[in-house]
Amino acid sequence: MSEDVELVIVDDAREAGSLVAERLARATREGGNVVLTGGTTPEQAYEEAARRARDWSSVDVWWSDERCVPPDDDRSNYGMVKRALLDRLERAPRGVHRIKGELGKEAAAADYGRELGDTPVDLVVLGVGPDGHVASLYPNAPTLRETRRVLPAEAALEPFVDRVTLSIPALRSAADVLFLLTGAEKAEAARRAFAAEPSPATPASLVRSERGSTTAILDRAAAAKLRA
Repeated sequence: MSEDVELVIVDDAREAGSLVAERLARATREGGNVVLTGGTTPEQAYEEAARRARDWSSVDVWWSDERCVPPDDDRSNYGMVKRALLDRLERAPRGVHRIKGELGKEAAAADYGRELGDTPVDLVVLGVGPDGHVASLYPNAPTLRETRRVLPAEAALEPFVDRVTLSIPALRSAADVLFLLTGAEKAEAARRAFAAEPSPATPASLVRSERGSTTAILDRAAAAKLRA
């Protein structure tokens, strides 16, 4: 078992999402820069976070990755977060830093890279794909070797649209890295990410905070292949 990740195993996806929501609510009290991800389970966590913390005016919100689509496209990570979280708040975040995917991957990555600059990240919420990918960093992709903070990327799975993603060094720079995994289809990825040797074949295994904590919250189905 990886010694650099705290594993939190709960009964079901609802409880896992609730723990992430509570961590996000705490971030609104602490202030700083929060990086969010896409996905169905994070979406539920964001809805719960909006109920727990109505005032996000102390934080800046960023994204770990985005599809190169307009913000009102159903595939947009920004659009999902807007519906699940931002539109439900009484006080908006201090800053909302959207990746402008509609510009195309190269221009959008350059624009977001300039905006992010050397901003310190306090908390990043991440999912893990069944293939072990994280953000839009896919197994054995050339992007895993990049040192720039923001990168253009090609899709390796549905939906097959270009992407913009934070790099491994950018994700590792976060003070608090928080993974969220639920469902039996994530069990093998969880084993490879948290109980096997780090490998480019499993990009999530390469993401560990270099200056703080790394936590993985899993339901029992996703944790099924982790040793007790």
